Parts: sequence; C-alpha cells; structure tokens
Amino acid sequence: MSGPAISRTGEPTAGFSNSGLAIAVPNQFFSSTLPQIESSEELIVSLYFFFAQHLRRRSPRFLTKRELAADTTLARSLAHLAPADDALERGLDLAVWRGTLLRVRTQSRGRDDELYIVNTPANRKSLEELTTSELRLDEPLPLASKANNSAIFALYEQNIRPLTPLIADELKEAEGRYPHNWIHDAFREAVSLNKANWRYIESILRRWEAEGRQDEESGRDPQVEWLERRYYEGKRRRAAGPDP
Repeated sequence: MSGPAISRTGEPTAGFSNSGLAIAVPNQFFSSTLPQIESSEELIVSLYFFFAQHLRRRSPRFLTKRELAADTTLARSLAHLAPADDALERGLDLAVWRGTLLRVRTQSRGRDDELYIVNTPANRKSLEELTTSELRLDEPLPLASKANNSAIFALYEQNIRPLTPLIADELKEAEGRYPHNWIHDAFREAVSLNKANWRYIESILRRWEAEGRQDEESGRDPQVEWLERRYYEGKRRRAAGPDP
C-alpha cells in the first residue's frame, strides 16, 4: 500500500555552502516555543525574523512592519499559504501573542508604523528607552526587481543569495563609496576563499580603503585619486553647511 501523495513545490537545492551566513536562534525557541506552534504563518514569520534582524545595523535590532512587508523573500515564503493576503499580519500577531516578538506601535514624522523586536530581557529594556525618545524610522526600500541594473546587486545575487530590501541599502552605500573594480575584486576574492558573505566582502573593502591595495602599482593610481576626490568633495559640502 502506497502512502499519501506528497506535494512538491519549487526547485530542490544543492545543499548549503560552508561559508553561508549563520544566524543565532535562542535554544528556548526550539525546546519550548516550536512544539506549540500550529500556524504556518507564525512559524515562517518567527524564523525569518531571526534572520532578517541581523541584516540591519541597529542597536537594538528591531524591524518595522513596513520593512517586513517590503521583504520579497518573506513575501514569497508566505505566498504559498492560503489565504496569503494577510499572512504577514497573522504571523506577526501570533508571534507577539506567544511572546516570541515584542510589538510597539509608534509614530515618526507623522507616519504610523509598528516596531518589532525579539523578546529578550535586554531588548525589553532597550524598547523602553526607544519608546521614550523620538524614533527615526527609515523608509523601506522598493521591492527588489530583476530589472534593477545595479552592478553590485547582480554580484550579490550571483554569488551570495537573492537580494532583500534589508541588505540593499548597505550594498547601495558601498557602491557609492568604493570603485567598481574594487567591489568586483572583493567579491571574487571572497568566493575564491569560500567566504562568500557580505560581511567578509565589506571587510575586504574597508581594509583596502584604510591600507591600500597591495596588488596595485605604485604612483598616482586613478582609484586612489577617485577616493581622494570623494573625500575632499565631502569636506567641502560639510563646510558649506546644509542647504537653506
């Protein structure tokens, strides 16, 4: 007697690379929380939140509902559920009810939003401090699109993983800060060392900016001149002060 039919969606993966970015999930989530979860929405949102929070350079590592709603990877994960229209809302509500996440409704510059953070003693204390001060919440980036012709976006998706709005702002900042050939070479070096993750690539770029590149010829290198020009232009803008 054959067993029940198994529904298969998507494409099988080739496994995971040794250099994949690792994320921290509290042990208690697996021992206490996971056995109680019955909703797919809650499971997806909770697990993805642990990953997404590490892509934001914030202390504490909070995320807003706008940012989560703009995350294309999370949206694709929830799209398999029915009904999918309010899957994010249901998942967040259940994660807050269970105590996995904390939620604060806030307003910044006349804009209403919801702030979420993992429920830990340190985060509870930080959340109290955040809510007593004026929060400056960043606008979520537009949805990632295959039509986007940014070179650094293409390098990231080809060598690391699909682009999400939470990492796109860091990539755009790097693209404006470093010469294109530096970025390309940093990706190539990281891949050759089996360390294809953005944190390692960024550390290469910062080291080159601080110490110079050992493989470049001596003398006035055009890339060094480019960086110097950016530095002096920035000084002039700061000296001129804000626009009236």
